[in-house]
Amino acid sequence: MIAERPLAVLVLTALLAVPLWALAVDEPFTITLATRAAILALAAVGLNIALGMGGLVSLGHAVFFGIGGYAMGILAYHAQTYTPLEIFGLSIEGTKSMPIIWLVATLVSALAAWGIGLLSLRTSGVYFIMITLAFGQMFYYFAISWSAYGGEDGLSIYVRNGFPGVNTLVPIQFFALCFALLCAALFLNARLQAAPFGLALNAARQVPARVETVGLNPVRLKLVAFIVSGAITGLAGALFADLNRFVSPTMFSWQLSGELIVLIVIGGVGRLMGPVIGACLFVTLEHWLGGITEFWHVFLGVILLLIVLFARGGLVGLLTGKEGPHV
Repeated sequence: MIAERPLAVLVLTALLAVPLWALAVDEPFTITLATRAAILALAAVGLNIALGMGGLVSLGHAVFFGIGGYAMGILAYHAQTYTPLEIFGLSIEGTKSMPIIWLVATLVSALAAWGIGLLSLRTSGVYFIMITLAFGQMFYYFAISWSAYGGEDGLSIYVRNGFPGVNTLVPIQFFALCFALLCAALFLNARLQAAPFGLALNAARQVPARVETVGLNPVRLKLVAFIVSGAITGLAGALFADLNRFVSPTMFSWQLSGELIVLIVIGGVGRLMGPVIGACLFVTLEHWLGGITEFWHVFLGVILLLIVLFARGGLVGLLTGKEGPHV
C-alpha cells in the first residue's frame, strides 16, 4: 500500500508531467485536457471541504461554479466592449486582469455561499440536498433569461484574460496558473483538516450533539466550511470560463453538481487527493471513450458502481488501504 503523502506527490507529479510531455511532442490539445482536469479538480477540492469534512451533500454547488464563470464573463465582456458595468447606480469598469477577476469571483461566490448556507443549513439530509438543488435551478433559469449577457446562448469572450508576466494564450503557461491554484487549494484543504477547525467540523459531522456540549455550534462550523467550499469552487468557475473563453447557463446545471460529486466519490470522499484522481479519470474517460461512443457515461457509471460497492474509500482508499469517512 502507498502512504497518502507519497501518493499526493505521485499524483501531482503525474498531472504535471502530462502537459510537459505534450509540450515536448507538440500536442497542445493534451495540455488543454490537463488544464481542464486541473480546473475540475479545483472545483471538486472546494466541494470536498463541504462534503468530505462537513458531510454536506450539495447538489447545488454548480451555483458557485457558475457565479465564478459569470463574474469572469461579465467583467471581461465590459472590458472588451468598453462599456461600464452599472451596479446600484455605480459605474464600474470591466477588466481583463485575472487577479482582479479571481478576487471578484471568489468573494461573490463566498457571499452567495453564505446566503445559501444560512437557509440550507436549517435542514439536513435529503432536505438539504433538495434545497441546494432548488437554488441551483433558480440560478440556472435566471441565467437563461438574462438576455443582457447572452441568455440561453451564453456569452463569448474573444481574448483570454491576462496575468502579469504570463502569456495566458500559451496553453502550458495557462496550465501552470491553474496547477498552482490547485496546489494552493490542496494545501489549504490539508491545513484545514489538521487544524482545530477541521477536527471540530469532523466531529460536528459525526456527533453534532457532543460538539454542542463543549460549547461549539455545529451549524456555524458547517456554514464556514460551506463558504470556503463555495469560494474555491467559484474560483474554479472563473478559470473554466477563461479556459473556454465562454460562459453559459449550463455552468449552473445540476448535472455539473452531480459530476463534481461523482469525481469525489471515485477518488475518495474526504481524501485530499480524491478530487484530483477523480477529475483526471473523468477527463481521460471523457476524451478516450467519448470519441468512441456518445454513451461513454455508461462506463463511468459502471466504475462508480464498483467503487460504491467494493471500495468505499474510493481509488485513494484502494491505493492506501484506508477507508474514507462515511457521509
